[in-house]
Amino acid sequence: MKEPGSPPTAPAALTDLAVPVAGGGSRPSVIQLVFREKGALYAAYIPLFSDGGLFVPTQRDYKLGENIYLLLSLPDDPQRYPVAGKVGWVTPANAQGGRTQGVGVRFPADEKTRHLKIKIEEILGTSIASSKPTQTL
Repeated sequence: MKEPGSPPTAPAALTDLAVPVAGGGSRPSVIQLVFREKGALYAAYIPLFSDGGLFVPTQRDYKLGENIYLLLSLPDDPQRYPVAGKVGWVTPANAQGGRTQGVGVRFPADEKTRHLKIKIEEILGTSIASSKPTQTL
């Protein structure tokens, strides 16, 4: 159990892979994001994005609008959820207030991801309205 007021918990596992493409470009990054605890999911969830989103801690530099492909695992759920998102904001290195470097990934406006947003909000329940600090806005 974490101490009250301590920094938010990061996802339990994170793998960030850039996939090179012939011709020198690159496909969207593929990031495996595993949440084993509800608290970590709460700290990363971004309800301010209309279609939902997640904060992804990463030291890699991303630009707004850049495509990111998430393979998301939720607490107590064996299923992995693919999400083709876009960078909606960037928290740079050495950000004010000791915020973790990373990106906010905006979920796409499709039916499958809408169901994922609902599932995340069901897992978080009433804690979604908590005033506890998060890694997001």
